[in-house]
Amino acid sequence: MNSVRVLLSCAANLGWDLLQFDVKNAFLHGELKEEVYMKIPPGFATHKTEGKVCRLKKALYGLKQSPRAWFDRFSKAMITFGYKQSNADHTMFIKYLNGKITILIVYVDDIVVTGNNQEEMSRLKKHLATEFEIKDLGRLRYFLGIEVARSEKGIFISQRKYVLDLLKETGMLGCKPANTPIEANHGLKENIGELVDIDRYQRLVGRLIYLSHTRPDIAYAVSIASQFMHSPRTTHLDAVFRILRYLKSCPGKGLLFSSNGHLGIEAYTDADWGGSPNDRRSTSGYCVFIGGNLVTWRSKKQGLVARSSAEAEYRVMAQGVCELLWVKKLMQDIHLLQEESLLLHCDNKAAINIAHNPVQHDRTKHIEIDRFFIKEKLDDKSLRISYTDSRSQLADIFTKGLSGRLFHSFVCKMGMKDIHTPS
Repeated sequence: MNSVRVLLSCAANLGWDLLQFDVKNAFLHGELKEEVYMKIPPGFATHKTEGKVCRLKKALYGLKQSPRAWFDRFSKAMITFGYKQSNADHTMFIKYLNGKITILIVYVDDIVVTGNNQEEMSRLKKHLATEFEIKDLGRLRYFLGIEVARSEKGIFISQRKYVLDLLKETGMLGCKPANTPIEANHGLKENIGELVDIDRYQRLVGRLIYLSHTRPDIAYAVSIASQFMHSPRTTHLDAVFRILRYLKSCPGKGLLFSSNGHLGIEAYTDADWGGSPNDRRSTSGYCVFIGGNLVTWRSKKQGLVARSSAEAEYRVMAQGVCELLWVKKLMQDIHLLQEESLLLHCDNKAAINIAHNPVQHDRTKHIEIDRFFIKEKLDDKSLRISYTDSRSQLADIFTKGLSGRLFHSFVCKMGMKDIHTPS
């Protein structure tokens, strides 16, 4: 989904068309390399087939080899037609010819094609039709449960129907809406409250995780809820219900990819030092923008306890740089990288000073791999770090529960809109 959002941002900024295709019976096209045998299907057994089995040459639905076999078959067809497979995302295929580009990205049997070469896109459609049985779905409108709408203002993605179905299934359609997805200073702990149905809890959180593909505003709350999957309590279930109550207040909210006239890459990183009351580990949060549009984000508890806020911030800076480098590689593959230098925003001056200071300190020797990694990128001028005050630190929404006013301010700055409500 990160790659899909990158393509949406590029398409919005460059005015590219977005087309969608569907492959019928995709797994049946896969060619098996292993020896796989199957019982005689019901209705085909005769006295000649007694004691015999069928050896499969092609994949069937239900085989664990089917997804890989299908993708190998699809990759060969694309490479034979002159497309290059991206190293940053192997499900993306690119053809760059005479300054014009065509990009295809596939998820199982759903295909999205974009670019500025209309003739090549038509040839690609004909080529796919000769190789597989495909269905032309026209312009991109619905992809993997995500609704896509386009106007002169940009490309809007949301999961409104998904949210309404979730609220209906949980009986929350008539609930009282909440202003934020999680309370500020929530202090959720383990083993507080009575045990609840673990299957129901895991199913709810799993659906919310999928929803967060278009809803970065619930990313932190879902990250917190997912930390108690092994032994959920009533307090944890109440936190999940609060997320649903927040969704009731804005079921149609989603991301708007608008045209900002550039394809610059920048990231925001932040950490909540010792924010977890269970083990005092910090929470990392980062988000990456391309062309002024939010394309990737993450909220996750750090794996180790940080001894200072600067250490916690420095660790998430390293994660943010890794994400920036991946985005840079992806943009290079699709021939749209405009600036070699990447911009990272941080609100911790101590962490910024550590990054720029070549002297090794005793207090940072346990994180010196991260320190040298960031220093290397600064030295070769591929990375710039800028100080941003906390009021402008967008990654703050991924590290802690915020007050309603601050929360909605950050949500708006991230480019989240609700086109289903009057402005």
